[in-house]
Amino acid sequence: MDTMNATPSDAVQGGPPTIPTPPTDPRSFDSFASFYPFYLGEHRNPTCRRLHFVGSSLTLLCLAALVATRNPWWLLAGLLCGYGFAWIGHFGFEKNKPASFKRPLYSFMGDWMMYRDMWVQAFKRLKGT
Repeated sequence: MDTMNATPSDAVQGGPPTIPTPPTDPRSFDSFASFYPFYLGEHRNPTCRRLHFVGSSLTLLCLAALVATRNPWWLLAGLLCGYGFAWIGHFGFEKNKPASFKRPLYSFMGDWMMYRDMWVQAFKRLKGT
């Protein structure tokens, strides 16, 4: 079908084909403020977000254990928890590739910003606001 000469009747029958937009390259962002909306868009699936939350919570517990015991294995455990749960969320539920592969610092910051946002939302629900 010639998309330049599409008519209103084309819209009724599905219209002209849409041209897919190419995926955004996480390296194209010049600030975290511009990256964060993209980051949230890469976490639309609720299960993926929940897995991020669980992984981040376990990471904090591992860091507390690291400080309490001074056993460096807790650092490895924290990394495995954080990235393991997140990557299961991305590959298994979100069906996308984690942005941490191309923008590790912004992705790390985004993880903790999203974690904070989830806590804020939970407290708002508890307060009924």
